[in-house]
Amino acid sequence: MGSEEFLEFVKEQDLPFLKDWLSTQPPHAIAAELVRVDAAGMALVFRLLDKGKALAVFEELDPSDQQAILEGLRDRAFRELVEEMDPDDRARLIGEVPAKVARRVLAGLSPYERQMTAALLGYPEGSVGRIMTPEVVVIHRNLTAADAIDVIRTKGGSAETVYTLPVVDDGRKLVGVASLRDLVTADRDELVDALAEKDYVSVRATDEAEYAARLMREANLLDLPIVDSEDRVLGFLTIDDAMEVVEAADTEDVYRQSGSEPLAGAYLLAGIRTLASRRAPWLLLLFVAAILTINVLDVFEENLAEVTALALFIPMITGAGGNTGAQSSTAVVRALALSDVRPRDLPRVLWREARVGAFLGLTLAMAGIGVGMMFADFDLALVVAIALLAVCTWAAIVGGSMPLLAKKLGIDPAVVSAPMVTTLVDATGLVIYFTTARIVLGI
Repeated sequence: MGSEEFLEFVKEQDLPFLKDWLSTQPPHAIAAELVRVDAAGMALVFRLLDKGKALAVFEELDPSDQQAILEGLRDRAFRELVEEMDPDDRARLIGEVPAKVARRVLAGLSPYERQMTAALLGYPEGSVGRIMTPEVVVIHRNLTAADAIDVIRTKGGSAETVYTLPVVDDGRKLVGVASLRDLVTADRDELVDALAEKDYVSVRATDEAEYAARLMREANLLDLPIVDSEDRVLGFLTIDDAMEVVEAADTEDVYRQSGSEPLAGAYLLAGIRTLASRRAPWLLLLFVAAILTINVLDVFEENLAEVTALALFIPMITGAGGNTGAQSSTAVVRALALSDVRPRDLPRVLWREARVGAFLGLTLAMAGIGVGMMFADFDLALVVAIALLAVCTWAAIVGGSMPLLAKKLGIDPAVVSAPMVTTLVDATGLVIYFTTARIVLGI
């Protein structure tokens, strides 16, 4: 059964066909289809899943979509579902749903699960401590490989991962990391301390989750140890959670680079007012910023009246500048996200982007002379060429510097990306264009 058939069977509430389809699909495929139906259809499909698969599907969903399912469950089913969730997934859910739903989730937990969840919620929002799994198997450095495997057999059932094992001393301080493979293949009497990797990577629980997630990718890790200020083991950041963090961060950057706030949940489940509210503030801000362009045109109104042909090339000048600035801004924002550049690299970035902008401007200037000659005389074509060179150079400098300056001021670099850069370059580009015209044409 394809996607469209699934939607049709949900609409018709054809339970036999739905049960048959659900029994043959993995959790991630079911979750992908659930977000395409309304809340009522989502609740209907979810009730057809067996307990184990229902939990797996539920944990594949975003918190806003999880909330829609929880609101349709009776108290007993609600309690069973939230009790079986991993602590980190539960903490993420509570951190993003309304307070009323969060209180209901906490009230339905056993004391032990509530305590673990509360501990994670005690860390700052956006920190890796919020999303780490505290359910890890810790092994002492003085154990033998055989004893360590016995510990894993005893405690591994409740742990989220046993492939990577933190090795600790008597004070539970992290002294190394051992892999399950090394323990299984080692001699039974070999000490864990000899098997542990001492050159390990770890982060503090208060560090940013995005930083920790990208560090995992750079270091090619399946699990990243999380420690407190005294290097005592608190938990792990697992690879699946790290991938979700990176995906969420990249999604947020994409939305903000286009002049919009990111959506919480699936696009098809978001209402019209929600979609509009995410975009309207940015449009209003850019609308106000565009007043600069109107002011520039007002200042140079006499020049336009004297040489009306100048108006013909305004779209070309502003378009070239805006596009150049947007390209530069996008490249630097992405480089910041990948830690390829840092705010202290501002002078190097400015020098690079100035040369790139000049090269692009020279390329467009050569084409601009030809276009100018098609619609005006040589003098005006020369104005267009010089303006294109100057505007593209300036736009690349602005586009390359604004994200770095924003980062230094503690502002999300994506906020000052393409739309903001384009609006600013439009206004300043026109100043460059008309000033060039005054000098060359003597008006």
